[in-house]
Amino acid sequence: MRIAFVTEVFVPAVDGVVTRLRRTLEQLQRHGDEVLVVAPAGGPPSYAGARVVGVPGLRIPLYPDGSGYPDKRVSLPVPRLGAALREFAPDVIHAINPFVLGAGAVHYAHRQRIPLVASYHANIAAYSQYYGLGALESLGWRYVVWLHNHADVNLCTSVATIEQLRARGVQRLGLWPYGIETDRFSPRWAQLEWRVRLSAGHPDRVILLCVGRLAKEKSLQRLVPVVRELDGISLAIVGDGPVRPKLERLFSGTPTTFLGLLSGEALSRAYASADAFLFPSDSETLGMVMLEAHAAGLPVVTADTPAARELVRNGVDGLRYDAHDPRALVSAVRRLVESRELRRGLGARARAAVAGATWRHATDELRCHYLGVTGPRSGPDADDRTPMEPAEPQPVAAVP
Repeated sequence: MRIAFVTEVFVPAVDGVVTRLRRTLEQLQRHGDEVLVVAPAGGPPSYAGARVVGVPGLRIPLYPDGSGYPDKRVSLPVPRLGAALREFAPDVIHAINPFVLGAGAVHYAHRQRIPLVASYHANIAAYSQYYGLGALESLGWRYVVWLHNHADVNLCTSVATIEQLRARGVQRLGLWPYGIETDRFSPRWAQLEWRVRLSAGHPDRVILLCVGRLAKEKSLQRLVPVVRELDGISLAIVGDGPVRPKLERLFSGTPTTFLGLLSGEALSRAYASADAFLFPSDSETLGMVMLEAHAAGLPVVTADTPAARELVRNGVDGLRYDAHDPRALVSAVRRLVESRELRRGLGARARAAVAGATWRHATDELRCHYLGVTGPRSGPDADDRTPMEPAEPQPVAAVP
């Protein structure tokens, strides 16, 4: 199969979308598929046998670089996108989180009558509230729905997100299941040296871990009361991003260590050497880092959201708390801090819960979706995609 991915983000960026795409490309190479990736410029010329075409872009003004964090850019659907797709002649186009560059892929697929798969990974429309643009959320959702309704199938990474998009009016929805590298994220990577590093020299404390992009929508400031009120703990924050300087000021004087970006063996050891994982964001469509924490044998404390309910069984392999109750997070973490037996029991069940979630299986399911749209179109949904000529003007650029 000839598969063209058009993505708003790729290497060198570091996030859950990039992780999923990288693992998928590796699995597609195993299948022998021919793959093209069109992404913002700045990445490698190829990855896992796939050719990567970089499209020049603009730095996101609302998302300035953090110290050491890879630049975030928006690439416009310029003629280079159409030229790359035309030369590759794909059997199917997969637009990952289409919004700007991906909008050009939607237009091209529609005009050339190429089967189109779109996948939804980040609540871009809802993120507007974190950047002082809340008035644009409604318009953003209309645009997202309009774009996705051009696709033959729209894939989500959780059932909760499927229901959210269905309520918004998105049609032809399906699930793209998650995978996790249980050999890379495993309790076997635990090391005393890393406990010392995570705790700034206090390995006997209960070590709480956060991993991810340091951005407004991650709501890490909610952890300040935890580290100010609870005794015998250390908080380790792995990652970087635009709000790191602000967070360092907020957490000043607390037992908190900022370790910056980690990857490879260092990241594996950081997970395995902690005692529990904290995830305060309530805007996620999945939360890949929670799966990594589970694989490492860590209980997860997370906001009680529909997506989190699919990953964290309250009192079984983690704890969920009411995000609207400012005291609930502190109370949940206190339960773990005060009981080593509880931490160990939840962590063991967390590891078992993700044992069978492989990227091989996730990619096999994805290929089934591709095969489903590349055959002859028939049935009640054959011609119900949104036409490219909407009743109201929409901000989609044409691709020559």
